Amino acid sequence: MQSPQLVHKILGLILLLLPCHAQGKAAPVFPVPGFRAEERLSQAYLPGFPSVAGNEMEDVLQLRDRILKLERVLRLQGKITTSGGKIFATNGKTADFHTTVKTCQEAGGCIASPRNADENAAILHFVKQFNRYAYLGIKEALIPGKFQFLSGAELSYTNWYSREPSGKGEEECVEMYTDGTWNDKKCNQNRLVVCQF
Repeated sequence: MQSPQLVHKILGLILLLLPCHAQGKAAPVFPVPGFRAEERLSQAYLPGFPSVAGNEMEDVLQLRDRILKLERVLRLQGKITTSGGKIFATNGKTADFHTTVKTCQEAGGCIASPRNADENAAILHFVKQFNRYAYLGIKEALIPGKFQFLSGAELSYTNWYSREPSGKGEEECVEMYTDGTWNDKKCNQNRLVVCQF
């Protein structure tokens, strides 16, 4: 059994290594400035973390390799899709908008919010796979008919269905149809949970 300190070090390194992989680039062994290998990988140093020596570093690299393999398996099984640096996933369950937001946050992500056609297609993969509409991380602003991301940022990409949005203040949430287009909808319907990480 590994010590809690080693597990902490491994998790810290994973968090540093995964962004390189999520962007589709081969991650260098030491991707962070200030992280340097001593001779023959006998010891590595990352400011703010204790030294990782010998076998512990090998454990970290083996864990990283296993995570990358797991991601490939999940992609192969259709459990995750990727676009740019984002990973999209679903649990295959349905929920109302607020429960979807909470479910995604509890998993360490957020509700899927497409910012371009590729991300829209990544979410659409699950909508088609489960033949269920999905809520998106987009809501109506204070001005009826104007929509924005949950963060308050303006939409730079949209894919509204013909003559949508049409709720004019009565349909605050946005769902994705099985053709990838969007519709404004009330937030109390059960839709497929799709999160992004």
